[in-house]
Amino acid sequence: MSDAPAQSPERPSRLSEFWFYFRENRGAVIGLYIFAAFVFVAAAADIIAPYDPTEQFRQHTLVPPFWAEGGSTQFLLGTDPLGRDMLSRLLHGARYSFFVGIVVVTVAASGGIFVGLLAGFAPKWLDTIIMRVMDIILAFPSLLLALVLVAILGPSLTNAMIAIAIVLQPHYVRLTRASVMGELQKDYVTAARVAGAGLFRRMFITVLPNCLAPIIVQAALSFSTAILDAAALGFLGMGAQPPTPEWGTMLAESREFILRAWWVVTFPGLAILITVLAINLMGDGLRDALDPKLKRS
Repeated sequence: MSDAPAQSPERPSRLSEFWFYFRENRGAVIGLYIFAAFVFVAAAADIIAPYDPTEQFRQHTLVPPFWAEGGSTQFLLGTDPLGRDMLSRLLHGARYSFFVGIVVVTVAASGGIFVGLLAGFAPKWLDTIIMRVMDIILAFPSLLLALVLVAILGPSLTNAMIAIAIVLQPHYVRLTRASVMGELQKDYVTAARVAGAGLFRRMFITVLPNCLAPIIVQAALSFSTAILDAAALGFLGMGAQPPTPEWGTMLAESREFILRAWWVVTFPGLAILITVLAINLMGDGLRDALDPKLKRS
């Protein structure tokens, strides 16, 4: 009686393989947990915030955090110059930052991917025109260009998101075009063309799925850039307008009290720092897990 043929070990699924490489970067895992907490706070701000973020307690202006001298457990992180609860404003500020990141990345990635695919498949003359326009946009400092666009459109959170999305779009165009140019030389693209696949099918069905790995990493890093730029525009008075509890706007409203009430600028600044750092760490982990050249055996 012959033995049954030995079965080859089952190949792990793509998700389990991704998690295996992602979790090897401990900083990325920590960043993922912090980002998950950030998303939870943004979604549940109305439930977990003790007060309305615009409610003013005029008899309790500039109350320090509860552990400092003169603090109160009624306001765990203190109050701002108008008597508004800092904790409530920080929690609702997470919602605005998350909204900014989602909208900016969605708009910038959608437009950038389409234009990048078009440049990769376009004739040489059209490709040259598209890339030279992108080079001109990239020649300007990103924050300065966003500031100019907001000044033209008018100061508001919506216009700030539009400006940041326009500024970030060339990065997606260049990255998508480079990935497409690399994929066009491969046999499966030639086979699809010979089989009669149309242009749009080759662009969006054949080639695009194989270009997504670097685009996903860029999206994660753009998320943190969008939050940082929105905070910077808010600080300069060109983003969200008071009394919106956006972190950059909170910094702008409180900068004159930095010497006598350290908490009104420290906590929004820490919120921006921790969120951006966590997303960048998570982006590094995504790069390690999605780029086959960086995968360790």
